[in-house]
Amino acid sequence: MTAARGRTGRPPLTEERKAEIRLEIARAAVDLFVAQGVAATTGEQIGQAVGVSARTVWRYFPSKEACVRPLFTAGIGMIAARLREWATGQPLEDVFAPELTADLGVVAGPERGAVGALVRLTRTEPDLRAVWLQTYDEAEPVFARALAERAGLPADDLRPAIQAAMFNAALRAAVEHYAWRTADAEPDRATAEAELTATMRSALAVAAAGLG
Repeated sequence: MTAARGRTGRPPLTEERKAEIRLEIARAAVDLFVAQGVAATTGEQIGQAVGVSARTVWRYFPSKEACVRPLFTAGIGMIAARLREWATGQPLEDVFAPELTADLGVVAGPERGAVGALVRLTRTEPDLRAVWLQTYDEAEPVFARALAERAGLPADDLRPAIQAAMFNAALRAAVEHYAWRTADAEPDRATAEAELTATMRSALAVAAAGLG
């Protein structure tokens, strides 16, 4: 009887490790985009920054602009969960307290300062802008389902769909407002977080007037 051949090569990556690699690539892409611009940044440079090949970068992302997507989508699931837990009469901005900006996934982790600069780049980089807007487009139905569940309505009801659109627009407007307003300033981390949190709270308070 012929002996069974043992498997050779590296074991397959777990989904958790794949997610970590995506995030590492995203952070490296942000750093490079901010430091030298999108046009000057290559897939090879992004890969080198995290110790992988350009081929690996393209395996995870269809374009260099798409590399930043994990940073934009990080908080969607948590936001939806918080919306389901939103109690009647509770101020919407308090649902995400006390660490509002971290809960929203807007500036999570060590890339907090870079994301503001990255959002500013979406003004002049159409492909980057497309990724930014697509993230919100994909988040909206997730938020709509969460709001429908909260209200005990069918998932295809128009009311939570409109509410989700308002909420989603408030989030994007707040982040962009903060990014544009601080374009010429470089506040320290504590100040930046405080200012962004205040902007978020203000935007959510305005949105809540039409969501309650």
